[in-house]
Amino acid sequence: MLISLITAVTAQYPTQVTEKQWKPQNDEVYLQEISVKIPTDKPVVSIAEAGGVCFALVGEQLFRIENETLKQESGALAGISVLKSENNEIWAIATDGLYRFKSGKWNKADNRKYVDLCMHTGLLHAATNDEIFRLENDKFVTTKPVDGYYGSDVTMMMEDGTQILSDPVELGPIAQIESYSGTLYVLRPGQLVLFDGKTVNQDFIDWGRLPSPNTSDLLSFGNRLYIATDRGLGELRGAALKIIKGSDGLPVEQTTCLRKGFDNDLWIGTERGAVRLVNNEWQYFGAGMWLPDGQVNDIAAGKNVVYVATNTGIGIIKYEPFTLLKKAAYFERHIEEWGHKRLGFLHLLYQKDGEWVREVSDNDGGHTAPYLAAMCYKYAVTGDKAARAEAVESFKAMIWLNKITEHEGFIARSIWSTTGDKDERGRHGSGGLPAKWYPTPDGKWYWKGDTSSDEVTSHFYSVAIFHDLVAEGKEKEVAREHLRKMASYIIDCGWTMNDLDGKPTRWARWNPEYLLRPYGFMDRGLNGLEALAYMEAAIAATGDQKFKDGYKQLIQWGYPANTLRQKNTFPPETIAPWDDDLAFMSYYTLLRYAKDPVLRSIYLRSLERTWEVKRLEQMPWYNLAYGALTGNDCDLDQAMKFFREWALDCHENSYYNSHRDDLFVDKKYTAYDGWAKILSPRDAFTDGTSRRINEFDSERGGRRVKEPTGFLRDYWMGRYYGFIKTPDTNDPKFTKVGPRTGQKFGAEPYTGPARPEVY
Repeated sequence: MLISLITAVTAQYPTQVTEKQWKPQNDEVYLQEISVKIPTDKPVVSIAEAGGVCFALVGEQLFRIENETLKQESGALAGISVLKSENNEIWAIATDGLYRFKSGKWNKADNRKYVDLCMHTGLLHAATNDEIFRLENDKFVTTKPVDGYYGSDVTMMMEDGTQILSDPVELGPIAQIESYSGTLYVLRPGQLVLFDGKTVNQDFIDWGRLPSPNTSDLLSFGNRLYIATDRGLGELRGAALKIIKGSDGLPVEQTTCLRKGFDNDLWIGTERGAVRLVNNEWQYFGAGMWLPDGQVNDIAAGKNVVYVATNTGIGIIKYEPFTLLKKAAYFERHIEEWGHKRLGFLHLLYQKDGEWVREVSDNDGGHTAPYLAAMCYKYAVTGDKAARAEAVESFKAMIWLNKITEHEGFIARSIWSTTGDKDERGRHGSGGLPAKWYPTPDGKWYWKGDTSSDEVTSHFYSVAIFHDLVAEGKEKEVAREHLRKMASYIIDCGWTMNDLDGKPTRWARWNPEYLLRPYGFMDRGLNGLEALAYMEAAIAATGDQKFKDGYKQLIQWGYPANTLRQKNTFPPETIAPWDDDLAFMSYYTLLRYAKDPVLRSIYLRSLERTWEVKRLEQMPWYNLAYGALTGNDCDLDQAMKFFREWALDCHENSYYNSHRDDLFVDKKYTAYDGWAKILSPRDAFTDGTSRRINEFDSERGGRRVKEPTGFLRDYWMGRYYGFIKTPDTNDPKFTKVGPRTGQKFGAEPYTGPARPEVY
């Protein structure tokens, strides 16, 4: 059945691409970041982990992290300043000495006041302000030579190798110590020195210098020794000291601490977030999305987990094995658990009086369309009857948006229940105009008018996919009629969509009187593209001469040529990210059906220009749509990277990036519309419909939760077209998620009247 379905669809599109210049991507197991935040009322000044046990110093109190909560340590030590993990043991540096956590309890190891610890030549070394000791047979013994330290000034060296010094050489003041390539290195304030057991060497760096005298930490990492400063990192390799700054990819130059991770990765604390360097890639974890606060005081790493200590709490970043198939399952579970669905529509949630409430928005059809497309693709790929049922349910909701208006072809923006919805009817409409709400005769519902091109485009896009991939029998007839009614109404209204007052709505305008005059001139490319897509979809579904004539009229008006520069890149006020969504939905609809080779060449030139502008964003939606319609290389590797970095948390969290020192565009791309940097999905919230938010900073504060329908649409589209392979593994822990019990999420179930029968 599945093979015959896809064969039938392929046969319907003689223009479908056959030659492909891209290679299917493996859905390999990767480590997915999961964020947990533990708030505190005092700064977390130090943190350490060993053997699955993690301690945090909050203010002056010692806590243990258990089940992602803080539990104060009974009989805790006093005067602790630093927690360290060395040799898989946790140590506490206190004012009265050094303590070790062993066999479930704290034991005092020495009475000296130390400043730092490290492992060197297989032994623990501990530094006071001016001396280094090593632990031998549970006792700390000094490493200071009996006759004192030698200096590195060769003019002080005698023929017999001794030194005569007027002033003794000092090892301190010591801030940090570290073992690098079999030698101890000492970080003094603003200076790095080498200690070989005898000589305090200040003259071992042949090339380079520290980025700043304001140093804060020292870490040996393979063939490198890193030094944290307030103006970037110092990187010592042999005798060469290199400076790493924002221009090298370091997101924040004001570094505070350094730690080894769990996967040959380097973690860097900064004054504005945490940074991970892994496989030569810089990853940023900022306040809001990942951390309670930007000021990072310390970092600890365990098995597939990192703990970040900040001034207002602990950010826990867990790494769990995932495939993209598992992520899709996770997001489907989220939609169910959080109550995003209502009457076949998909909704975002917001907090109202402490309760999560479904928003009845301006574009309920637009928000539902990606989910409808996702379930259509999933059904076409898997034959899953549950996916088909989900598609049918959302399809019926889309049909209802027309039925409720009682005007064939005029669709509502949204539908509000007088008894079942906790959200209020929105007071505002398009362009600052008052909202237009109309009651139904039975008094159960209000529906919102002033329908926009956004809604119309979403309907043609998603219902056409449903018609082609899922619909059977009566469903196919209803889908065909829905497309016919909308297209017919637009033509009958003079290439607009008229509201109940007989006047065009604010944004549903495709007539030349609007598009070819100053008022709508900037929209002529996009709206022309939309109108052409509507006619092609209606022709494919019905074959009616009315739509063929309408298509010819658009051609006579010059609409195909207007699409060539539909993507606005200037002035800035004309650049809207939702317009790009509308464009790609229209391209996808238009180029699946358009057969005329001359017109197709124009549409493809338009798509090529648009994608060249958009490709630097690396969004799966744009890349996959372009690849599906052209067969060309579509930066699939970047799309897969984006899929994997897409955060699991669907809250619209705050995020901050404008302060970063790495705000530059990758040399592989050109920022035609003024982007300063393309952020990873882990840096900034990605809209639920897979639209990138064009802003570096946000103060959303997690007060809204978006429906993750964009990921589902893009993933299953990738599977449908063969961009993404089925995972090689059948292990359910890598491909599935189970139900969560005993927890309450999101909005209460909808309890109002049911949706009327629509067919």
